[in-house]
Amino acid sequence: MRWSKSHLFTLKDAPNDAEIPSHKLMARAGMIKKVAPGIYTYGNLALRALRKFENIIRQELDKRGCQEVLMPMVHPAELWQETNRWKEMGDGLLKFKNRNGHDFCLGATHEEVITDYVRKDVKSYRDLPANLYQIQTKYRDEIRPRFGLMRGREFIMKDAYSFDTDEKAALVSYDLMYDAYKAIFDRLGLEYRIVEADAGNIGGSKTNEFQVLADAGEDHLMVCDTCDFAANIEVAPALIKTEKATGAALPMEAFPTPNLKSIGSLSKSLGIPENKLVKTMFFSANDGTDAANPPSKDLKAVAICLAGDDEVNPVKLKNVLGMSNPPLMLTDEEVKKTTGAWPGSCGPVGLTIPVYFDSAIEGFQNFIVGANRDAEHLKNVNIGRDFKVTKFADLRMAKPGHSCPSCQAAGRKGVYKSYRGIEVGHVFYLGTKYSKSMGATYLTQEGQPLPIEMGCYGIGVSRTVQAAIEQSHDADGIVWPHGITPFDVHMVVLDPDQEEVRQSAEVLYRELQTRGLDVFMDDRAERPGVKFKDADLLGFPIRVNIGGRGLKEGIVEMIPRKTKAMEKVKAEEATEKVLELMQLIRAGKLPAAPAKTTGAAAGAKA
Repeated sequence: MRWSKSHLFTLKDAPNDAEIPSHKLMARAGMIKKVAPGIYTYGNLALRALRKFENIIRQELDKRGCQEVLMPMVHPAELWQETNRWKEMGDGLLKFKNRNGHDFCLGATHEEVITDYVRKDVKSYRDLPANLYQIQTKYRDEIRPRFGLMRGREFIMKDAYSFDTDEKAALVSYDLMYDAYKAIFDRLGLEYRIVEADAGNIGGSKTNEFQVLADAGEDHLMVCDTCDFAANIEVAPALIKTEKATGAALPMEAFPTPNLKSIGSLSKSLGIPENKLVKTMFFSANDGTDAANPPSKDLKAVAICLAGDDEVNPVKLKNVLGMSNPPLMLTDEEVKKTTGAWPGSCGPVGLTIPVYFDSAIEGFQNFIVGANRDAEHLKNVNIGRDFKVTKFADLRMAKPGHSCPSCQAAGRKGVYKSYRGIEVGHVFYLGTKYSKSMGATYLTQEGQPLPIEMGCYGIGVSRTVQAAIEQSHDADGIVWPHGITPFDVHMVVLDPDQEEVRQSAEVLYRELQTRGLDVFMDDRAERPGVKFKDADLLGFPIRVNIGGRGLKEGIVEMIPRKTKAMEKVKAEEATEKVLELMQLIRAGKLPAAPAKTTGAAAGAKA
């Protein structure tokens, strides 16, 4: 592609709403332009990267026997009502009525549609297994779209669905897709981790996320410093030694704590470390609610007790309570109504609601809690004697330094390290969650009808492209991984008004294309400095400078974008040298230091 013939306009400055590097760089490189919050037009460079990634996905899935289909983006409400997700998805599902007053939504995910598609055809065990996928636009009405394609409302996604006769076969399909995802992300050349995760409202009993590591990632990961274990902090086990009760239980006493409404102030006043104090927090166990639709009546409150320096993990709590969404914290007024005191003076003693205790403090004895009377606390409180615990469970956020569960089980001493990640892929074993509710069955060899076992597997195509940039960039611009770079070579024509330069550039341009490379030629009548800055911004793997001064000495300049190690090569050897560099780049063996000069003198200019 020639710049002079393309619709490509770079920007010196990023839009004001661009907060993270990848969003800024994609906007400045003319790759995306905002149409509305969370909705973008993809420019040609972005589309080329997307299509390359899509091709990688298709190649890896097709060779594993998956079949591509294409489902509609507009779904009738009836399908979502069969699984009750018409309500469960909340406001994230964009709903509307057609001219006849029928309810529809824009597809946020396609479990219902694909299950309906399969149940109409599958009759017996002979029709299974099946693994179907699509690459298509999705829409989720994010309450706060941000970070460009990272958290948009409209995005491109690959979603696949497996259908099997039983759990054993379904887990074989799960492993097949797990391996396919590893192959897909390995081909991108990005640093990523496979982590244990929460299934969310998709459902399922087994799930893993594929996370690209990046400082601006929205997900917090706990990664072992010794083994391969990694987990999203939402589900990372928080393993620490629990104290064992020793000695006698002392008489419980109330004492005044005026103006001590936080764990920090209580700790400082009493001279007791925060991790030795017990704090009590209150949540709503009303399922199917969210921040936009809190419970209006019949509040089902629960109390959560944990060490003063720990934080409640809402996803772990959701799973312990058997809810479909993380529970909401009670408002101050709801806490007052439930306990008789304002937050800061509340505890488990005397409550008539369920009390859940974090397992790390199961052995605490003679501890301090709020008295459920304003400005008052209780000391020498003990479990069993003074209140009953509904359940002990891991309810807290994991922290760096906590023991790795895999290492602990194997007798190793691995501990968590903290990373940020961008979720780009997610695999789920669904079981019969959707097939049972939608009546998707098959007949066994014995003629018995059974629900089909399912799995679902998603890759955020547009999100992955931006995640690649978020991980791979520098102060000057994008540094494209070779697997999805829009172009392999960026030719900078320095003297386009000179006939010899134009002809030499044209010859090299066509030779490289003939050898299978995607070549971008900057043939604009612009100053060299402008072209060099744009080349660094766009970030294609190899830049070739070709100009009048260099050609007089028979050389061109070659600069790998990743190392910026400029090398002067003979013009007639340029094609082979580019191919050699691309081979090194694809193999991950590009040397960091400048290569030795070949051809003309080191001081020659292009």
